[in-house]
Amino acid sequence: MGVSELAWWLGLLLGAIPLLVQAIWYWNDVRFLASLKLRSACGNNVKQGGGKLPPGHMGLPFLGETLSFLWYNKILRRPDDFIHSKRNRYGEGVGMYRSYLFGSPTIITCSPASNKFVLQSAEDFRIGWPAPELAGRDSIINVEGKQHARLRGFILDAINQPNSLRRIARMVQPRMVSALQCWAEKGTINALLETNKVTFENICSMFISMEPGPRLDEIHKYFEGLIAGFRAYPISFPGTPFHHALRCRKKLAAMLKVELEKRKQRKSETDENNDLMDSLMRVKDEEGKQLSDDEVVDNMITFVIGGYKSTALAMMWALYHISKSPEVLQRLREENTVISKRKKGDFITMEDVSQMKYTAKVVEETIRLANPASSIFRVANRDVDYKGFVIPKGWQVLVWIRSLHIDAKNFDNPLSFNPERWNRPPEPGTYQVFGGGPRICAGNMLARLQLTIILHHLALGYKWELLNPKAKLTYTPYPKPVDGAAMTFHAL
Repeated sequence: MGVSELAWWLGLLLGAIPLLVQAIWYWNDVRFLASLKLRSACGNNVKQGGGKLPPGHMGLPFLGETLSFLWYNKILRRPDDFIHSKRNRYGEGVGMYRSYLFGSPTIITCSPASNKFVLQSAEDFRIGWPAPELAGRDSIINVEGKQHARLRGFILDAINQPNSLRRIARMVQPRMVSALQCWAEKGTINALLETNKVTFENICSMFISMEPGPRLDEIHKYFEGLIAGFRAYPISFPGTPFHHALRCRKKLAAMLKVELEKRKQRKSETDENNDLMDSLMRVKDEEGKQLSDDEVVDNMITFVIGGYKSTALAMMWALYHISKSPEVLQRLREENTVISKRKKGDFITMEDVSQMKYTAKVVEETIRLANPASSIFRVANRDVDYKGFVIPKGWQVLVWIRSLHIDAKNFDNPLSFNPERWNRPPEPGTYQVFGGGPRICAGNMLARLQLTIILHHLALGYKWELLNPKAKLTYTPYPKPVDGAAMTFHAL
């Protein structure tokens, strides 16, 4: 081969490499945009906007931007920078960007208006997470229409109404007080584990009348294994978190079905337990038909998870932030001491809670910064138009709630713990910690109540200090300090 021929081939190769890199880099964008254009040309119901996708980049073939997403979340531990990078590159626009994450073409929404649009458009968007086989196909999470409305009405009456909350306030305090005394005796605690334990025990006592012991410890282990698989990639292969979660769910379902059968056989006219599970067993549809066993079990699993996990996480963050804010703790003590003197040793009631104005601000600020559910997943049921852009049918929609709560346009100095910011309400749409629309968290008042009560007893009787105030934070599967907020804990 002559020198000139070698130079020709070398030039061709060097010229082809950039073209090949560009082809790989834009493969997903070209692929999905071409598909939308073809559907539009064929009249396949692509709405106005002509198949115009939101700005963004869909990354590499098969992987998309998954590696970038994991890089920001797991390696850099700066999840907000993933959204910031898109805003910096493409501008604010309509608060919506295209991507490709975890094997699915994805639209990311991250503004008050775009988030609200998706969350309130229940007919256009169905639940996209967690996987139906984990939550349960008959769970309130996955059912639609009248079935969802019936279950939602039931849970709202059971845990989110004034009379229910009054009863719950009485029920949860003895265990909380006992737990705090136990923490003080230990002297050093892992706040994440301890708040998780006391909240789980209270929820199981209220919902399924199970008290602490080996059986409840086993159930707790299975619930933790199930939750660990919620954000795992849905591959049921031995050794994967998803496979383990499926096994945990199977064991939980079997144990709850045994409990269900016991209650059926009892058939006590006096409703011996009269807990949430008993009440759910009596729910009927408009034709007088009761829920099936699978419906009861699926929903009890969902209710228990919803009742304890996010609340326990918020309690841990309250301990964390207050330990760094002595002036907040002082004001909590002042307010709650006034309440306590009037009670003369009795537990607080819902009427007392309504008077704890500063404590309520601490609760809201804790939840805002905790962001226990940083994002919500939906899937488009049809091609949906939003301000001239199309959200294609079948695409995953990632509603990025966290970005609203740490945006300086919505909250001054957003990463600081400042209960005083709640002296005035936030701008409409900027506070979506419990989601929105017809699927807004049905237990939001229960979560607030539990957090308020534990803050009351903490402020009155205890002091605590983080062992590692500068511990790094991790954000997957949920935000927490890497050491679980290890701290010293003592009675005053």
